[in-house]
Amino acid sequence: IRLQPDLSEFLQVFRDAIFNPKNGATYRALSAEAFTKEGLSPTLVAFDEVHAQPNRELWDVMQLAAGARTSPMMIGITTAGVKVDSSGKDSLCFGLYEYGKKVALGEVVDPTFFMSWWEAPDGMDHRDPATWRAANPGFDDIVSADDFESVVNRTPESEFRTKRCNQWVATSSTWLPAGAWDLVTDPHRVVPDGTDIVLAFDGSFNGDCTAIVGVTTDDVPHVFVVDAWEKPDGEAADWQVPVADVEQSIRDACARWQVREIACDPYRWARTFQVLEDEGLPVVLFPQSASRMTPATTRFFEAVLNQALSHDGDARLARHVGNATLKSDARGSRLAKESRHSQRRIDLAVASVMGVERAAFWASQGGGLPMVFDPWSLDELGDVSE
Repeated sequence: IRLQPDLSEFLQVFRDAIFNPKNGATYRALSAEAFTKEGLSPTLVAFDEVHAQPNRELWDVMQLAAGARTSPMMIGITTAGVKVDSSGKDSLCFGLYEYGKKVALGEVVDPTFFMSWWEAPDGMDHRDPATWRAANPGFDDIVSADDFESVVNRTPESEFRTKRCNQWVATSSTWLPAGAWDLVTDPHRVVPDGTDIVLAFDGSFNGDCTAIVGVTTDDVPHVFVVDAWEKPDGEAADWQVPVADVEQSIRDACARWQVREIACDPYRWARTFQVLEDEGLPVVLFPQSASRMTPATTRFFEAVLNQALSHDGDARLARHVGNATLKSDARGSRLAKESRHSQRRIDLAVASVMGVERAAFWASQGGGLPMVFDPWSLDELGDVSE
């Protein structure tokens, strides 16, 4: 500004601010403390390196401070960063990224939110210049190709993928290899009414997700989402899954297809499944104990890798599968969230694993046996709270 006479005539420059006396507007660089920003009324906020925020306090203060402005705008600029913050919940940056994907996929309608994001597709070699170009629209222009070639061999892969390939790198072991789920997508496969299927249920009452997945019992099982209930963004903490709607959805599915069994983890849903069993529906107990989920997870993993199953391409299912990680201990390996407090849901993935396991049983029996019900074993019920 000081080097430009046209600007220096009417703008006043200070150490951390630029002031325009004609309209009272101030451009100011702010420090990171959130509590000192209360009372501001910004028209435009440019928030650089969102991934570096330890929590969302400053973001929320600045976002809410613009309420008195007619057309406020908040711009976040960032590369990918850590998925989980210090509290064990989704980081601010990753939460915005996930929200942006929902808007792009049409899961959330929000015309006030725009996200433009470049990232290298999963599975690409981080040393390949094609990967660098995919994640950097200014590659070999405003960012140097020579610099990429120079640092790629002396930078840890996870760091390079985050900062130069704009990929989220999980801190836990990922479940499926990158790109494997996409290879078994078959959105055109139709499951006709009357087809032999297994229903798999994984649910909660509030705060999480309740999922119903169907799986055909043929040699190459097809996984498809029957219904799912997720707590909408912005809902109060007392939001609950509509139990009556869940029960009716199960009844409707049993009326439409030949449901061999409804595999369910009864934790917190014992009354619902007792009611459905009393109505004559084929309820089968499937507690998510390590002894059941370890072999089921292995079967599912191998089926995906060998392209021995297909799925309907549902965006919610893809998101849940992508959110899942492996929890391994002395009892075996099974699906889990990245952290206990994570808000990233995996229920559709868990239900899919259960459904493929039980569909394999029915396929091995030719799909024509009478209904067989597992006992409601109190010994097994003791392990379902995990």
